[in-house]
Amino acid sequence: MTFPTECSLCATELSSDAKLGICRACWASFEPWTGPLCTRCGLPFPSPRALDSCRAECGACRNDAPAFDGARSFGLYTGTLRQAILRMKFGADERLAARLGELLAAPWHSLPAADEFDSSIIVPVPLHRSRRRERGFNQAEWLAAGLARALARQNGRAAPQVVSTCLRRKRATPPQTGLSVAARRENLRGAFEVIKPEVLRARRVVLVDDVMTTGATLSACARALKHAGAMQVVCLTLARATPQFPDLAPFETDDPVDGPYRDST
Repeated sequence: MTFPTECSLCATELSSDAKLGICRACWASFEPWTGPLCTRCGLPFPSPRALDSCRAECGACRNDAPAFDGARSFGLYTGTLRQAILRMKFGADERLAARLGELLAAPWHSLPAADEFDSSIIVPVPLHRSRRRERGFNQAEWLAAGLARALARQNGRAAPQVVSTCLRRKRATPPQTGLSVAARRENLRGAFEVIKPEVLRARRVVLVDDVMTTGATLSACARALKHAGAMQVVCLTLARATPQFPDLAPFETDDPVDGPYRDST
């Protein structure tokens, strides 16, 4: 077996204690967003002045609140975190995904009523069966497994259950690229259904995915889960893609967040 000698993110020489082909400096650069944000969807605000309002919510949530009860992301879809997500997806790297999933334990504790989530279930955002067959995996499931492992280690007890079979994407949808927020929602109308409602009835559900853009997919999932009896639905994603914090750095295998390789959340 040949081991990498350079960091897959920054190309610096790897030391003997490097993990998963990523140097210590790049691992250390994965920092959680700690700045001001929308209290509903978790959209990062570029200025704390946005919190001066009586409702610390973004314009989208004020005008048309999403179906989920709250959402948080670990960090911004920029820099080394963005590169790591792309490596995970294009490299089909399950070990990297599980390690990245552990980062979700940080925003987990910032969710509304986080102290009441011990009895919740974790549900990865599903892919349509044709996309799953084409890709061979669902990165949201890998991230969810990493999150559960981190929570179990932190709490010293069994982690919330990961349930990948109760929510199904019943129809494939065209890519969201270039669509308005309203068009994205219409594109996803009726795209998800719950096939095991007894698993989530009267339970808190934590939806997990890799990147959140407008929240259209997460909202569509939450709507289906609540219709089936879920008491509360909150969302966790590894990164938030937002024009307020763009990343213009090129990447050789980059694909738009809403492109053909994913269904944007």
